[in-house]
Amino acid sequence: MRTKNNEEGRPLDRRHKPKYKDGLYRLIIIINSLAWGILVAALITFHFARPEFVSGVQEYWGLEASTGWSREHVTRLFTLLQLCLGLSLVTMLLRARRTRRRNDYYGINLFILVGISAVSLFTLYINVM
Repeated sequence: MRTKNNEEGRPLDRRHKPKYKDGLYRLIIIINSLAWGILVAALITFHFARPEFVSGVQEYWGLEASTGWSREHVTRLFTLLQLCLGLSLVTMLLRARRTRRRNDYYGINLFILVGISAVSLFTLYINVM
């Protein structure tokens, strides 16, 4: 296996390589973006899963509205939230393993994503399941 060398003939140290050229760093960014995209999909699914608000006008005119949770959408929402939580935790582990540079930071967005996913799963389980 060949390694890249610098001008002096010594192998390049990956710690001196820019982050955007690191393959694992790119993978972490892709997984993180995918997890945020799944959270957006879960929010859209939540919109269709929840019961509709029945106003007084609708009641007076006798218009029908869904007053219960859609089981099909709730199942999808539960799966999306679990997937989002799993991907976030995997990303956190990969980042913890890779963070070695002095100027590396541990992304707060992962903690926010894990918190949102975990609280949403817990709330969904308690209120709907």
